[in-house]
Amino acid sequence: MEERRKSKNVDAKYKDLNRNIKIKCNAAKEEWINQQCQEIEQKLNIDSKFMHAQIKDVSGKKIKCSSPGCIKSKDGTMLMEKKEILNRWSEYVEDLFKDDRCEKPKIKKNIEGPTILEEEVEAAIKKMKNRKATGPDNIPVEIIKALDNLGIDLTTKLLNAIYDSGTIPEDFGKSVFIVLPKTPGATECELHRTISLMSDFTKILLRVLIHRLCKSIRLEISPKQFGFMPDKGTRNAIFTLSMLMESIEMLKDLHLCFIDYSKAFDKVRHVELFHILEKLDIDLRVIRNLYWDQTASVRIEGEHSDFKLIKRGVRQGCVMSPGLFNLYSEIILRNLDVISGLKINGENLNNLKYADNTVLIAESGKQLQKLLDTVVLESKRMGLSLNVKKTECMVISKKSSNPKCNLVSKGEKIKQVTKFKYLGYLITSDGRCTSVISKRIAMAKDTFQKMKPILANRNISMTTKIRVIKTYVWSVLLYGSECWTINKEIEKKLEAVEM
Repeated sequence: MEERRKSKNVDAKYKDLNRNIKIKCNAAKEEWINQQCQEIEQKLNIDSKFMHAQIKDVSGKKIKCSSPGCIKSKDGTMLMEKKEILNRWSEYVEDLFKDDRCEKPKIKKNIEGPTILEEEVEAAIKKMKNRKATGPDNIPVEIIKALDNLGIDLTTKLLNAIYDSGTIPEDFGKSVFIVLPKTPGATECELHRTISLMSDFTKILLRVLIHRLCKSIRLEISPKQFGFMPDKGTRNAIFTLSMLMESIEMLKDLHLCFIDYSKAFDKVRHVELFHILEKLDIDLRVIRNLYWDQTASVRIEGEHSDFKLIKRGVRQGCVMSPGLFNLYSEIILRNLDVISGLKINGENLNNLKYADNTVLIAESGKQLQKLLDTVVLESKRMGLSLNVKKTECMVISKKSSNPKCNLVSKGEKIKQVTKFKYLGYLITSDGRCTSVISKRIAMAKDTFQKMKPILANRNISMTTKIRVIKTYVWSVLLYGSECWTINKEIEKKLEAVEM
C-alpha cells in the first residue's frame, strides 16, 4: 500500500511538472508571437519589404533552394572539384562586370565636404542591423556597438582619415559574393543570384556620405520615380497606375509597356555615372576611388575564389546604390519628356518608375512605339539593354474585344498580355479589380491555413489570435486595397473571407 501511494505521488508530481512545462512553453510561444506581431505592426507603413519578409518567414512561405554542389563550365561540362568550381565563378564574375572603362578620371572641381562628426557616425551605426554576415575584415557591427562611445570615437577618427585623404583601404573596397540558386538544383552561374558582403566600416562611411548627398540627388529625381524615395513605395506606384486605368473612357484606350532590363544594376557604366555626379557639385573623391578600386570574390563552403576587379555596376548591398541607380536611370528617361503620353492636369505623363521597373504609358500604339524606341536607344547609350522576352505590353480598354498592340523592339515582337503582375499587384486588360481581389483572397486563405497551428491552439489567448489575423492575414489580403473599386458582389466576397 505504501509503495502504491508513493507511486501515485510520483505520477501526480510528474503530471504537475508536465503541466507547468506546457504552460511555460505556451506562454513563451505566445510572447514570441506577440513580439513578431509587434515588429510587423511597427514596420506596417515604414518598411513593407521587411513586413512581408517576416510574414513569409513565420507562415512558412519561404522557398528553400538547394544547390547540387556542382556547376557547368562555359562549354557545358559539369565541374565537380571545388577548385574548378571556384575558378568558374571567378571567371563568371569577371565576365559579368567587364567593361571598357577608362583610367581613373580626374576630379575637375575639388569640392571637399566638412569633417565627419561623431553624431553622424552614431546615427549611421544605430541604423545598422545586428546578426548580419561580416565582410572580408570579419568585424561585426556588434563589436563597434559594444564599445559604445569609444567605438564611435575610434570609427570617426578612422573615417575622417579616409575622408581627408580620399584613399580607400584595401579591405574597404573588397566584396565577397555568396551565391544562391534561383531554382532548386541550378547548375548554371546565370541561374544564381549573388549576395554581396562588405566591411561594416564601409557601410558606416557610405551611410554618412549618402545622408550628405541625398538632398542633391533627390532634387534631380523625377516625381514619377517611386522606388527608394521618401514617403513613396509600391502602393503609391500601383495606386497611380490604377487611377489612370480607372479614368479611361469608353472611346479611349490606355497603351502600356512593362519594360524589363537585363541585370540593370550590374550594367551601370562607372564613367557615365561619374559624369552625372560631376554636375551635382559634390565631393567625389571617396566615391570615385571606391568604384575604381573595388574587387570581389566568390565564397563557396568557406573557400574564396580570386579577387577580380569590378569595372561596372553599382555596388551590391551598398546603401548608396539605390540613389545612384535612380539618378542613372533618370538621365535615360529624361528624353521622353518631349514625347506625348497622357495629359493629366495639363502635364504630360508617359512613364512611371519603381527603381528598374518602368511602365511606358501612351494613348495609342504609335505613341507607345515611339516611347519604346527612345528608351531602347538611350538605354543602349548608357550601357543597359532590354530583355525583349520579358518585356510585355498591354492595352487597357472598356471595349468588348481587346485591341491589338503591335509593338516591336530589335526586330522582335513584344508579347501582348491580358494580365501582368506589377509590383505584386495583378493588372488586367479590362481595368477592373475582380481578378486581383480574387487572387488576394486566395493568398489570404493560404496564409490563414498555414497559421492554423497557432489559431487552433487553445492555450493561446483570443487577443493574440486576433492580433495574428490582423498582422499576418489581413496584410496579405489588403495589399494594394487602396486601388480597389468595390461593388456589391465583391463586398459579399470580402465579408465571407472575414467570417
